[in-house]
Amino acid sequence: MNYSAESWGTGRAVSRIPRISGSGTGRAAQGAFGNMCRGGRMFNPTKTWRRWHRRVNLKQKRHAVASALAASAVSSLVMARGHKVDDVAEIPLVIQGIEKVERANDMLQLLGRFGCNSDLKRVEKSRTQRAGRGKARGRKYKLKRGPLIIYEEK
Repeated sequence: MNYSAESWGTGRAVSRIPRISGSGTGRAAQGAFGNMCRGGRMFNPTKTWRRWHRRVNLKQKRHAVASALAASAVSSLVMARGHKVDDVAEIPLVIQGIEKVERANDMLQLLGRFGCNSDLKRVEKSRTQRAGRGKARGRKYKLKRGPLIIYEEK
């Protein structure tokens, strides 16, 4: 924000932070611009030149994907992640023609018939408000992860 704010200097027994000028409003005389002030800049802002993306070898990437896919077939590892898969007949659960399902509600019913209800309920009950500024940035709710669905699309 742009404010006409200047420091009051020394001798007033207040900090030397720039203060909003004017009167007749609650915002007048409040601090501005500093990292400890309302509406001020953040301390040590994230730099654009940070190394956001790291190069990873192609074989290493492929190995990671293969390892993750293999781990999803071990029920003890899936349960250790917090998934409720006690009622599921086998892990991984293979269902033919799952890509023909059009509506989300039909998909939930189909997964429920195969014993995924408890995991779906866990996801449904887990919706909580996020802490911090993420709420104001379009990430208001957090959800637990549900079943991983992999399907073939030609």
